[in-house]
Amino acid sequence: MLYKRSSALFAEAEKVIPGGVNSPVRAFKAVGGTPIFAKSAKGAYVFDEDGNRYIDYINSWGPMVLGHAYPPVVDAVIEKAKLGTSFGMPTEMETQIAALAIKMVPGIDKIRFVNSGTEACMSAIRLARGFTKKDKIIKFAGCYHGHSDSFLIQAGSGAVTFGSPNSPGVTQGTAKDTLLAKYNDIESVNALVNANMGEIAAIIIEPVAGNMGCIPPKKGFLEALRQICDENNILLIFDEVMTGFRMARGGVQELLNVKSDIVTFGKVIGGGLPVGAFAARAEIMDYLAPLGPVYQAGTLSGNPLAMAAGLAMLNALENDPSVFQRLSEKTIYLEKGIQKVLTDNRVSFTINRLGSMISVHFDANPVVDFQTASKGDNETFKKFFHGLLDQGVYIAPSAYETWFISDALTYEDLDYTINAIEKVAQTL
Repeated sequence: MLYKRSSALFAEAEKVIPGGVNSPVRAFKAVGGTPIFAKSAKGAYVFDEDGNRYIDYINSWGPMVLGHAYPPVVDAVIEKAKLGTSFGMPTEMETQIAALAIKMVPGIDKIRFVNSGTEACMSAIRLARGFTKKDKIIKFAGCYHGHSDSFLIQAGSGAVTFGSPNSPGVTQGTAKDTLLAKYNDIESVNALVNANMGEIAAIIIEPVAGNMGCIPPKKGFLEALRQICDENNILLIFDEVMTGFRMARGGVQELLNVKSDIVTFGKVIGGGLPVGAFAARAEIMDYLAPLGPVYQAGTLSGNPLAMAAGLAMLNALENDPSVFQRLSEKTIYLEKGIQKVLTDNRVSFTINRLGSMISVHFDANPVVDFQTASKGDNETFKKFFHGLLDQGVYIAPSAYETWFISDALTYEDLDYTINAIEKVAQTL
């Protein structure tokens, strides 16, 4: 494929935007080459500035569960825009989408809308600290909860040490309150809790990891976390920014029947517009201003365009519960096809899948945490990525990102993708 216009646009962007992009992974640094610039998208496809069409497995990093430019969402945004794009005042639609989200998700009484998943997770941590009156949190290596200071922490020297900043601008003072555990390793969590008894406010986790590739929780892992939190007065936070309203009507809490104390949302809940949210039982949520002492605010929180898009999306999912079964069936079909192709071509690989999230790791060993995800052959992934791109299949430009399946994908699209992988596999 030709990428002449995308290359020219990237060169212009680099002059005025750091790295030429407004979010780092878009720059193709992990895979090399020049990023493609999107011009439009419809259904299962995205079109670039050079006129190339791609079958899309990023779907704006998750929210396009029903495909791009889904008509009810588009229509809702257009009609709402005619009435005004921002008020800085409450609207009836905020209550409507809040009530619907509470109806769909188990264990929550109240929800507050913000502008991004990062803001939702940041606010959830502040709320947990305020509610428990404790300072420390546990997060898991390889789980990404946005770019708030508390989350940009790398592992320390041992299981019971606190982490250190992995980005300039994050202070040691912030890092000392963030403890790093290993995903799918309950003993690493127990060690941290025992070494910091009575000091931990919350454990935050992607209940299905999506930022080190797709990594599902081992059987019993989330249940064990729930028990630890119950026994130690710790709040369990599920970051369902990726998985909420995608894995099931009520997210991972419903799918795996494990309840969190606080849950964060993003992406799907805004129908593709910039939205995040966090929710919990009333006892916790009432600690927020203006009822309680924990301050959180935002001029654009509950923005009418975002609320219109989100309400249209959630209504569509609520009215067609079979969508989650269709998504899972399509993802299983894709998994089986990829597995056969890579096996026949003697490529070392592992596929992880749960629901409509899937990823291919180029290592034959199980991938269960960040350490094992890091053992994948990145050079093979680069060839795989660019080979698929040239075939008109767009996957995430990083080995550490999950693929997202949309209901707009047809089985013909999936067959085309599997055939494209067959062609690429012969070159690996």
